[in-house]
Amino acid sequence: MPFSSFKNIGAVIKQFNLTYREENFIVPAEATPREAFRAEIEFSLREVVVDHSEHAICENFIYSTLKEVWKNYKDKLMLWSHRALNYDEQLSGVPDYIIAQRSPQGKVVFDRPYFLLVEAKEDNFTQGWGQCLAELIAARSLSENPKQTIFGIVSNGEKWEFGKLTLDIFTKNIKKYQLEALDELVAAVSYVFEQCNLQVSNR
Repeated sequence: MPFSSFKNIGAVIKQFNLTYREENFIVPAEATPREAFRAEIEFSLREVVVDHSEHAICENFIYSTLKEVWKNYKDKLMLWSHRALNYDEQLSGVPDYIIAQRSPQGKVVFDRPYFLLVEAKEDNFTQGWGQCLAELIAARSLSENPKQTIFGIVSNGEKWEFGKLTLDIFTKNIKKYQLEALDELVAAVSYVFEQCNLQVSNR
């Protein structure tokens, strides 16, 4: 069934026999947004009408932020938008964004996923996390490495929540990050990219 069939974290935790924890595992990296990026976000906040459109939120805030950080890691990681992720009949669908290892065969080849982001549609973070955790399980299964940590974010563009799946433990970061605190948000997203980058390097 599609990832969107999972409506909350609890259902996924129970079905896949995971353990749920909460702690602040994000250690913001040293990262300062470029002034051009900061100006673009401020322009979008001021001028772009996004309330009526999930696509506008993704394009103007979520994708822009991911792409800004990804530029520093593009040698080892690829940013995919709305790319199918299929493990089996139970775990399949199209995540909003995936960060995967850059394939040695070129950028058109989808390789091992490390990090997924789900948009909280209609600000529904409960369902967003159910979907995101199901995607993390699929990504971990595809990695063929049970020790690999898979990171997840659920965001409505303004609020960003972080989580990770390591072995059979899902940990949700207690602190939430906000687009209006752009430096802090970029530092948190950079931390996730850095952890993914380290895992690729240590393979």
